[in-house]
Amino acid sequence: MSAAAPALKTASAPAVMTGARLLVSSLERMGVEVVFGYPGGAIMPIYDALTGSSLKHILVRHEQAAAFAADAYARLSGKVGVCMATSGPGATNLITGIANAMMDSAPMVCITGNVPQGVMGTDAFQEIDILGVTLPIVKHSILVRDATEIPAAIEQAFHIAASGRPGPVLVDLPKDVQFAETVAPFGFNIPNETTEADPDAIAEAERFIRAAQRPLIYIGGGVKIGRATEALRAFAETTGIPVVATLNALGTVPTDAPGFLGMLGMHGARAANEAVQASDLLIVMGARFDDRATGKLAEFAPHARVVHFDVDASEIGKLRETHVAVGGEIRPAIEALTARMATAPLAIDPWVIRCASAAERHAARYDAPGEGVYAPALLKQLSEMAGDRFVAACDVGQHQMWAAQHCRFARPEAHITSGGLGAMGFGLPAGLGAQMADPEAVVVTIAGDGGFMMNVQELATLRRYGVPLKIVLLDNSSLGLVRQWQELFFEENYSEIDLSDNPDFVKVAEAFGVEAFRIDRRDQVEAGLARLLAAEGACLAHVVIDPKENVWPLVPPGKSNAEMMEGA
Repeated sequence: MSAAAPALKTASAPAVMTGARLLVSSLERMGVEVVFGYPGGAIMPIYDALTGSSLKHILVRHEQAAAFAADAYARLSGKVGVCMATSGPGATNLITGIANAMMDSAPMVCITGNVPQGVMGTDAFQEIDILGVTLPIVKHSILVRDATEIPAAIEQAFHIAASGRPGPVLVDLPKDVQFAETVAPFGFNIPNETTEADPDAIAEAERFIRAAQRPLIYIGGGVKIGRATEALRAFAETTGIPVVATLNALGTVPTDAPGFLGMLGMHGARAANEAVQASDLLIVMGARFDDRATGKLAEFAPHARVVHFDVDASEIGKLRETHVAVGGEIRPAIEALTARMATAPLAIDPWVIRCASAAERHAARYDAPGEGVYAPALLKQLSEMAGDRFVAACDVGQHQMWAAQHCRFARPEAHITSGGLGAMGFGLPAGLGAQMADPEAVVVTIAGDGGFMMNVQELATLRRYGVPLKIVLLDNSSLGLVRQWQELFFEENYSEIDLSDNPDFVKVAEAFGVEAFRIDRRDQVEAGLARLLAAEGACLAHVVIDPKENVWPLVPPGKSNAEMMEGA
């Protein structure tokens, strides 16, 4: 099982209760502590049943934020995140967050109310076929037709969400089912799906690795999801093979670890992309050859054979020919391979030296001219000042790429980002969910002015619950990543990216009851970051940066990763 399996609590003697109360009891039995949601007519019985329960309900100010927060809660805690909303617009407002969890394989159970079964299909008030709408973006959907089915439906939903390749599961409860009274036995027969590593595949992987002269470990988010971080680190240390990571795998190997070359792909490190292109063997662990990582797929790692580890068999061989396929749970497979590799060292010193030299030669510089704030330097300093408890909850845009390139991550849970979907507005509610998952962590939402405005209302949620989230708002008065592409690939036709009429973000935050201040010069950065991190409650640092600053390096769309562009 990839995500943490919920620990079932002992159920009391069966008693007559409503379906709504049975739903709440089922969540309690699954060990749920926090639920993110927003009430409405079709889910009102469940909200009535929440009163007096052990569940801590977080009232967000938009249902999209509930899904994003539950997603981030799951990623940091390793538990299944839970969100809920009413029918119609409440349910449809969850859709972006559900898709985000599906694309990044975050375990989540989404509970929606629906109109009574007697009026389903009649275009009743706030009726929507949410099962049909979400069918392509969930692992599984359950429409509960009878209150007695609720306990089994919830146990099944949590099992499916957390097992194998995790993802979101939708549970839809018509209002009449919520009102119905019943006595329901608890108990869902959860199958044992643990798979052992195939010894023949492991032996073949070892043979390929020992035959390689330029092997490279290519890790994706599946390593973290499969709870294989320590196993992967032991494998890298045992073999000495250099490592590159996807966006969602950052922190799996500490940023400053020997042999780590950085992120690969469109905005990856030049040393990482050069190593991929020169390698003769890719040891792919929990990655899916995403287009943002590979660039032009036909020219990606042209000299390399592939050993692919993945719990999702459909990913193996989907985009790239695989020479050795290692399916099933990734942690035992890595451990088995490490044990075999420990018997004799690899003779790859020239390759290791070559990669280390490239990493040193292409290391980022932070001595940008001028007195303005240089975002990469600020983010690097922020992560270093925050230490090993640092968690970045990133929105989407230039700031997201700068954080990936320049922040120091000591663990994979320290980097929470919308990778596959790239959903603007993710950062603030994700920070909320992450901070709820680990109150002792130093959680910092890193956002741009565009994405921040998409869920700015969640400042009220921070204030209400005393969530001490820190926010670094990088303001370039534009949709920066779109502007950069328009500059480079659309002949500087800057169409609809101007955000120069942004509000005063300090005043906005203060209106919500959140401490805020402004940084607009480089000499203010250190003191400003110290103030941000020392704040007792939620705090926002409004950081003004150069609107013309671009993210470098960059692989142009449709080009090979060997064709990286650098700034002037």
